[in-house]
Amino acid sequence: MIDKKPLIEINKLVRKFGSFTALNGVSLNVYPGEVHALLGDNGAGKSTLIKVLSGIHSATDGIIKVDGEEVHFNSPREASDAGIGTVYQDLALNALTSVTRNFFLGREIKKGPGAFGIMQMNEMNEITIREMKKIGISIANPEQPVGTMSGGQRQTLAIARAIYFGAKILILDEPTSSLGQKQQMEVLKTVKRVKNLGNIAIILITHNEIHARLVADRFTFLSLGEVIGSGLSSELGGDDVKRLMAGGADIGDLAKELENVT
Repeated sequence: MIDKKPLIEINKLVRKFGSFTALNGVSLNVYPGEVHALLGDNGAGKSTLIKVLSGIHSATDGIIKVDGEEVHFNSPREASDAGIGTVYQDLALNALTSVTRNFFLGREIKKGPGAFGIMQMNEMNEITIREMKKIGISIANPEQPVGTMSGGQRQTLAIARAIYFGAKILILDEPTSSLGQKQQMEVLKTVKRVKNLGNIAIILITHNEIHARLVADRFTFLSLGEVIGSGLSSELGGDDVKRLMAGGADIGDLAKELENVT
């Protein structure tokens, strides 16, 4: 791991909305073949950070480098072109259309001029089956509606799509939320398989401490727009994670605060 260079470097990143500072000097590095868990309570700055990295918001100050090159994103397309793929909780899938149509979603393979080109469904079906199989999901019928897939399979579809279209930095926004336990494990297995490819850097945003500890190699904890702790998974004990998840507060201090409630 120490011989690897980070795929994405974030140095003293600041994002302000008027007089409000949502991110105040956030720094972290994300390496290929690793899962970097980004944790923190609501309002910690996680959503703002991924929106800056995804090109939805521009940075007010600070530096972002991808593959050692400084980047400035003014749109999600620019972030995507630089190799950053973001899978949001809502997945942006159409439940009524096929797995293949959702996989390509505006990037269909066509033969013929412009809008009059004929979609190459057989080729697209083959690609969809192959790319999903790479990260652990076998699709017998790629023309089945996405709505017939499990939540875990839909997450895998969105992840496979991002990777196929060039994501080398994969941002997963709460990928296990609103899923049952079995489907959560499907997603965690997918994350592990993507990690094992060795060339993808994964940023995992989650509120679930257990899931983070199961798959993450590194942790960064945010509170009120600032980094309050970071380190390798092997360096952090369970009590450290709980304390940092609580915004840096000691569990004993929180218990005393509750005791004083009248």
